[in-house]
Amino acid sequence: MKKNFSILLIIILSISLVFTACENKEDFNDETIDNSISEENQFAIKLTDAHGREFVLEKEAKRIVSVSPDLTEIIFALGEEERLVGRSDFCNYPEDTKEIPSVGAIDDPNIEKIAELQPDLVIGSRIFPRDSDAKLQELNIPVLILDSQQSFEGIYDMIESMGQVLSVPDKAEALVMEIENKVQNVSEKVKDVSRPRVYYVVGFGEAGDFTAGGDTFIGTIIEMAGGDNVAKDLQGWQYSLEKLIEQDPDIIICSKYYDAKAGIEQAQGYKDLRAVKEGRLLEIDNNLLDRQGPRLADGLEELAKLIHPELFAD
Repeated sequence: MKKNFSILLIIILSISLVFTACENKEDFNDETIDNSISEENQFAIKLTDAHGREFVLEKEAKRIVSVSPDLTEIIFALGEEERLVGRSDFCNYPEDTKEIPSVGAIDDPNIEKIAELQPDLVIGSRIFPRDSDAKLQELNIPVLILDSQQSFEGIYDMIESMGQVLSVPDKAEALVMEIENKVQNVSEKVKDVSRPRVYYVVGFGEAGDFTAGGDTFIGTIIEMAGGDNVAKDLQGWQYSLEKLIEQDPDIIICSKYYDAKAGIEQAQGYKDLRAVKEGRLLEIDNNLLDRQGPRLADGLEELAKLIHPELFAD
């Protein structure tokens, strides 16, 4: 179990920490869409990507390699999954992604495998290595880097950008509206309720204690879901067991994977917390929160249901 939970911690921190660190980089620009279309090319799309570069797609991308789970899920949500000819090892939702060939890790893709797939476009997040980006550009394979900006607005921008790239702007607009409605529904339900004190377990045990600080997106989502994040004064992810025992939160939430709950129930310090002893150690599919894609509103809703089940009773 410890080995499996360590894998979970590595995955979460490799994605979330890089995203968080990138928020303050000077080269950051919102993805913006230039709707101008030249007379010579009726398709041409221009974007400013997450690295601040001008990206131009001269023809419709019919063969796409995605090295970002977030973007892979967006493509599926837009109904354009038939264009995917390659994915990263971590692109595992929905189930049909398993039928798509993998090109390696998010931060260590196999350039030869990508080239063999002859894609019209490679898409990735800020984690995508700059040297891999450069190698693909040398092979005349376009690379588009999009980023959620650690916000729902950023997610909406990503979806709309992919809608333009895939020539399905109406589908993208409809998906954004669906997510916005879910977020609004949760916000309305929790706006006037008391806020239980919540601790979100990212890692625990010998590897150290990790949670979502107030400057992380998951920390923000806890507050949006009607919880009071006990680690809201923390910057980043690393916490201390002593501080957690002192806080003794009302609710503890952990991943439903890697036998995390069973491990926490036996872990030194954790097993004596009120929330654990009184049955308020609750599980969630952490992918709904870790991945800033079309399921994030579902993650917000699931988190709100755990914190305020009385508000969602049938």
